Amino acid sequence: MRHRIYGKQLNRTSAHRTAMMRNLAAGLFEHGQIETTMPKAKLAQGYAEKLITLAKTKSLHTRRQLERKINDRNLFAWSDDPQVPDERKSDAFFEVPEASDIKRNRYGDLQKSPRLVEHLMTKVAPMFENRDGGYTRIVKLDKHRLGDGTDLVLLQLVGQEDGPQVGGGTSSRRSQADKRTAFAAKLAESFAPAATAVAEEEAPAEVEEPAAEAPEAEEKTDGDS
Repeated sequence: MRHRIYGKQLNRTSAHRTAMMRNLAAGLFEHGQIETTMPKAKLAQGYAEKLITLAKTKSLHTRRQLERKINDRNLFAWSDDPQVPDERKSDAFFEVPEASDIKRNRYGDLQKSPRLVEHLMTKVAPMFENRDGGYTRIVKLDKHRLGDGTDLVLLQLVGQEDGPQVGGGTSSRRSQADKRTAFAAKLAESFAPAATAVAEEEAPAEVEEPAAEAPEAEEKTDGDS
């Protein structure tokens, strides 16, 4: 029996599960979205949203709380990697740091780069200042993991993705209805001048009444006096 056991265990020990949850949240804050399985995404979603809510309060106490809940580590080590394509760098969720913000030693080991807690408080949390919860969403993908065939999902931060569910756009059905309405209005405008011309042609012409002729004077005959 599972009495007094809260949440999914995922066949892992508590220490393993905590480390996995922290790494998933860190990857989400760095890349803006991560690809994982549904159970892991649900586990990391609640944990990441609690960290974002906590990071909204700017204080030393908040920073210390975040450092206890997530491992503060270097980020964006891939931004100066020549093997990473430029398309990935230009399409990154967050702005890629400048070259001066990243330093490596002569062996190529990373020595300096943006830190996770600072990035969470200055970049991630300000995105949701006017939002009370619901900072992430899970999107099902048409992909399966090799090996066991598990369904894969996308856990992402909301705010920059497309779609009527989050961005407040127009649904496909509404856009089609608007197109039909606009086409009908345009069609009605094109037929309006022709209908006016036909109406003018069909209108009966005004019949001019003949002018009243003056009575002719009676011709006087010779017999008239």
